[in-house]
Amino acid sequence: MYLNTTVKIPEVKGKIILKNKNGTTYVQYQYGSEYKKDKQYAVPLRAIVGKKSETDPTLMFPNEKFQVYFPDVMIPEELPFAYRSCCLKIGSCVIIRKVLEEYGLPPMLKKRFGDDTGLILDLVAYLIIEEENAGQYYPDFAFNHPLFTEKMKIYSDSKVSRLLGSITKDQCIGFLDDWNKNRDHKSRIYVSYDSTNKNCDAGDIDIVEYGKAKDDKGLPVFNLSIAMDKTNRVPLFYEEYPGSITDVSQFTFMVDKVIEYGYRKIGFILDRGYFSKSNIQYIDENDYTFIIMCKGCKALVSSMVLENQGTFETKRESVIRSYKVYGTTVKARLYEDDTKERYFHIYYNPSKQAGEREHLEQRIEKLRQFLNKRIGKEESFGKVYQDLFHLHYNKQGIFVGADERTDVIEAQLRLCGYFCIITSEKMTASQALIQYKGRDISEKLFRTDKSFIGSKSERVQSSRSMSSKIFIEFVALIVRNRIYNLLKDQMLRIEARQKYMTVPAAIRELEKIEMVRRSGGSYKLDHAITKTQKTILSSFGLDEATVRRSAEEIGRLLEDSQSLMNEEEPTDGEEEIIGID
Repeated sequence: MYLNTTVKIPEVKGKIILKNKNGTTYVQYQYGSEYKKDKQYAVPLRAIVGKKSETDPTLMFPNEKFQVYFPDVMIPEELPFAYRSCCLKIGSCVIIRKVLEEYGLPPMLKKRFGDDTGLILDLVAYLIIEEENAGQYYPDFAFNHPLFTEKMKIYSDSKVSRLLGSITKDQCIGFLDDWNKNRDHKSRIYVSYDSTNKNCDAGDIDIVEYGKAKDDKGLPVFNLSIAMDKTNRVPLFYEEYPGSITDVSQFTFMVDKVIEYGYRKIGFILDRGYFSKSNIQYIDENDYTFIIMCKGCKALVSSMVLENQGTFETKRESVIRSYKVYGTTVKARLYEDDTKERYFHIYYNPSKQAGEREHLEQRIEKLRQFLNKRIGKEESFGKVYQDLFHLHYNKQGIFVGADERTDVIEAQLRLCGYFCIITSEKMTASQALIQYKGRDISEKLFRTDKSFIGSKSERVQSSRSMSSKIFIEFVALIVRNRIYNLLKDQMLRIEARQKYMTVPAAIRELEKIEMVRRSGGSYKLDHAITKTQKTILSSFGLDEATVRRSAEEIGRLLEDSQSLMNEEEPTDGEEEIIGID
């Protein structure tokens, strides 16, 4: 992350190297060397610490590494007095503040992060409103929004960078302990657990390793998982772990964490990626229950589908109307030495059947076309081709043609449109499907994480900064998820699907609520609240009077801060306190 402030290029003889790439001149610092025995010479060790200014050849824009190698260089933390707009957008900040207070997050963060709490909350609001996580753009957000920092100080991106480099693992774990301590441990809840991975090519992040990436770009990855209380629709905790660790092997550690947090009456709702004998046994050992989409037992499930085929697909008592599927339930054991009978809920979806059959036919046709182009050549083919086709070669090893494996293809066609959910508790096929579909909340959380708070890329260069940013993003997910649920509940109450009741649309609408400062006076609410804005605000139990009171409070705070600023004068040798308007 490059800061939007400049510093003098350090004058360290023989240690500063300028390299131009694609029109940008990068500043490298040689911090040491490494002797290569095989080549019998030393290789310099260098790190990019910034990029050269295009307007002044003596200046550079520093990055995080600059502050590691040149800690004594002073980088401004607070932006100049004039860096605040005369028009402040307050609507979105009002609802974010309401959710923060509802969950008690400010004092919870204050306990762990002290004076940095205000800036952390500002970054949470920035992630939600701007859908962006690049620290260098935070000052642009602070320019025209009310802030949570003391006296609404506007900090520079260098301060953001220092904050990310200063947050410790103990602080993050402490917050998660406090957050889960306040949750309901007595009532029965279902925990939806899911994970994703992110590509990374930064050079100094410990947990980045090559693994099985979902979006494989040939880059190393790290994994991020979230445990979600599906019953109360609240994120509980997150985990970051090395990219080479699989979802299946990480699951038991998550169960241990749930136990440590004091949750007892738990049912896990899991994706097919967590299906394994060891995971099922671990859940049983801890007396938890599970609802899981099956994987790794295709032979067992397919045999069950075929045994029950034709017995429920047209029966009206088997229809699950809300999802337009038919379902039935049978009991069986998961594996040979399983000590318990499980409930296999088999579903048939007519529309899904048509789509899957079409997809299979297209896939077979593409494979056939590929094979036909290879006739007459010395070729070998992978397992996909061998599974679906009989491959023919002449005595010279030349590929001469292929025939469909009709038994295999017909078996796959018969299974199109069917799927299976396995539960450890007795329930109907309808109940199992409704519970499993509820895990869409955690799926939405990951889409939110990557799309709606801008964290598809973390934009950091060190392990600590990455962990800090993931922590702040988790807090932002807590807040945004609550906003999403309140808007969704309101939409159900008014029985109308309004376009402005999605989170991005609602925020865009609330951003139109503005305070303005004219002729150097105090900030005042610019205009009345619209009907659409009132509907959105009512989702949070807020009204026009609440917004007016918030505007008056913000105006007084800014006015008091301005008065204090005018009374203060910087002394020699001390940094001037700036950025209060």
